[in-house]
Amino acid sequence: MRVAIVTESFLPTVNGVTTSVLRVLDHLERRGHEAVVVAPAGRGHDAYAGARVVRVPSVAYRQFPVGLPSPQVAGALAAFRPDVVHVASPFLLGGHAIAAAARLGVPSVAVFQTDVARYAATSGLGPVTSAVAWRLVRRLHEQATVTLVPSTSSRRDLERAGVERLATWGRGVDSVRYHPNRRAGEGARLFREAAGARPGEALVGYVGRLAPEKQVERLAALRPVEGMRLVVVGGGPALPSLRRRLRHLDPVFTGPLHGEELADAYAALDVFVHTGATETFGQTVQEAHASGVPVVAPAAGGPLDLVRHGEDGFLVDPLHDHSLRRAVRTLVDDPGLRARLGEAGRRAVVGRTWERLGDELLGHYADAVAAARPVGRGRSRPGLLSTSN
Repeated sequence: MRVAIVTESFLPTVNGVTTSVLRVLDHLERRGHEAVVVAPAGRGHDAYAGARVVRVPSVAYRQFPVGLPSPQVAGALAAFRPDVVHVASPFLLGGHAIAAAARLGVPSVAVFQTDVARYAATSGLGPVTSAVAWRLVRRLHEQATVTLVPSTSSRRDLERAGVERLATWGRGVDSVRYHPNRRAGEGARLFREAAGARPGEALVGYVGRLAPEKQVERLAALRPVEGMRLVVVGGGPALPSLRRRLRHLDPVFTGPLHGEELADAYAALDVFVHTGATETFGQTVQEAHASGVPVVAPAAGGPLDLVRHGEDGFLVDPLHDHSLRRAVRTLVDDPGLRARLGEAGRRAVVGRTWERLGDELLGHYADAVAAARPVGRGRSRPGLLSTSN
């Protein structure tokens, strides 16, 4: 199969969209499929996993390159002649790609990953802006052959917005790299030392991009919790503000970590706190669980599918910080509970491999191709694309 991936984010930018695209490209190469990537302009990385990277013009927004509609998109698709177009987190560039694919008669699979509408609502842009964003989301996705949603919450939101032809596709996690055994290793020990965690003290941490929509400032509510040290792993435009707002907690900001360093950081934690209430999935929740760390997360969005309240973590009120504080304090005060919830989290994710999720994605590609295949005179074959899975 020939797959064209059009993504709103790609290397050197690292975030959830980029990471998912990289894992998809790895899987396509592993299974012997051909791919090309169309992405916003960026330095280096002209190829990845055997796939050529076509760069299109972009503008910067909050340190993030935003790809712009360009004739290069249709040109790249026409030249590659894909069997299917995979559109990662469609916005300006992705919406243009879906339309271009339709003109070329190529089926498209849109992967819903960034909740633009809810982000607008929680960023103080007002209900009118949010309503406009939902109309944009519907307009983008109604042109796609199928839209893949990562969670029950996302599916419900898109159904309410009037988006049809939905299917569910989650995310895999590397449960070999992210493993509880790392906690006894030198890397995790050094990380705890650098974070200033004394013997008997619980290390509480956040991992992710530091941006307003992530609501990392909610960690300020942990000030009364005794017996803990706070560490924040990640980088982004909100860092200066967070240094001020969290200074009373004397946290350690490590900056972005990757690879083995990131895996050691997860394993070194005693409690993982996920703060944002607008996540469509929550990949860092899975990585923490794979590392054997209990999770505290808002009872909103993707975490609703990933955290079993009282079994492998706690779901807290996304609007009231006292709920977050109470959950963290409970785990800080009870090492035995942390161990039980961490073990349960590990068991819950160990089978969610990227290989399994990659094969599921190939099945969605095949369904989209079958659904778009013409029957007779220019009519699409009906009923081949299930929307119930």
